[in-house]
Amino acid sequence: MSSLTLLFLIAALGLVAWVVARTRARRFRRGARQRFSSLPQHHGWYVALCTVVPALTFLLLWYFVSPALVTDAVLATPGAAALPPAGFDRAAILSEAREIAANRAFGAFTPLADRLAPGYAAAQARFDAIGTAIALLLAFAGCAWSFLRVRPGFSARTRNERLVMWLLLAASLVAIATTVGIVLSLLIESARFFRIVPVGDFLLGTRWNPGVIDPRDSGAALGALPLFWGTFFIGAVIAMAVAVPLGLMSAIYLTQYATPRARRWMKPLLEVLAGVPTVVYGYLAALTVAPAVRQVGAALGIASASSESALAAGLVMGIMIIPFVSSMADDSLAAVPASMRDGSLAMGATSAETIKRVLVPAALPGVIGGVLLAVSRAVGETMIVVMAASGVATLTLNPFASTTTVTKQIVDLLTGEAAFASAKTLAAFALGLTLFVVTLLLNVVALMVVRRYREAYE
Repeated sequence: MSSLTLLFLIAALGLVAWVVARTRARRFRRGARQRFSSLPQHHGWYVALCTVVPALTFLLLWYFVSPALVTDAVLATPGAAALPPAGFDRAAILSEAREIAANRAFGAFTPLADRLAPGYAAAQARFDAIGTAIALLLAFAGCAWSFLRVRPGFSARTRNERLVMWLLLAASLVAIATTVGIVLSLLIESARFFRIVPVGDFLLGTRWNPGVIDPRDSGAALGALPLFWGTFFIGAVIAMAVAVPLGLMSAIYLTQYATPRARRWMKPLLEVLAGVPTVVYGYLAALTVAPAVRQVGAALGIASASSESALAAGLVMGIMIIPFVSSMADDSLAAVPASMRDGSLAMGATSAETIKRVLVPAALPGVIGGVLLAVSRAVGETMIVVMAASGVATLTLNPFASTTTVTKQIVDLLTGEAAFASAKTLAAFALGLTLFVVTLLLNVVALMVVRRYREAYE
């Protein structure tokens, strides 16, 4: 039985359970004068949920567990004795056999995968049948157990609310579990890396050349300080030099000068920038902005002007994050009490003086929070720097020179052919952990600033 057919069958069983339980609840309510704690539909939903939820929960767990059980069953067959030791070759053969068994491949590169494919198909069919039987058994058992509880004194509404609360709690825990999984994976792999390369050499080293690593002194070629500087230079200096003035000035115009009709049109058009895919910005940076920046550098007599400069990537990144700065500044300016603005104008100050000396200082905490959030967004940007920035790690203040960032190096390290346990590959996890910590701190500081600002004016 296919997965779609099984899901349809469980849903149909839940619908039947809802109708039958609702009918039974209506039957014992006829002619009764007592007050009931639950309506007939509450009983119907209780039986339907008890029918569907356990089966779907099991199927979700079975989806992750069954592949390992199938592989273990195949490895227990006599034909698997010819497999190579655990490693890349064995995984490739097993994956090829799995594709042939699922009719997703028409031939095998290795004869052993062809011989293992029937065993894979038989094991997959066996475990699929087991999973289907258990899921249907859980559905019928849940339906029967809950249906027997449908009686006049049963509080189905309270049970429904409690069950829905647990489902909502499980849904909210998915994000937490995902975050914990990401952090644990970064910590575990970074710990393996730091057993090879000292933390001090990695954080403070000034030479980054993962292509040439001396096994006797791996830290000599994996100093990440140039990467941190390039990330800060592009994302926090050049990009902010573009985004902060333009974002703040656009927010001032929209809140203080624009007519309601102009604001209705201009604000959505400005926020469209936040919805443009970053790969489009990458193309803009690589094909249009970068050559223009190199030509400007050459016209200024800068011999080192590069088509993969920090300035090109930073300019486009700054344009991309203008909506983040503008939106936060807009909300902060709008939250300033109107009495402060009116009082300033009543004292004889002009609109420009009111904005400069009253509104902007009052909204400054919120603006700073928006800037910090924008910086964390820029620091973690990948596509623009992958397509426009260089792969050369340098410590330079020249915006026309080539430089690289942490995110670009993570992409380069994880798309190479080095062994997973090598220092070169594990360095990507150390860089990811560092970037995660930096962006987390920026977000925490920004949220603290914004919360403090909101408390001041609420």
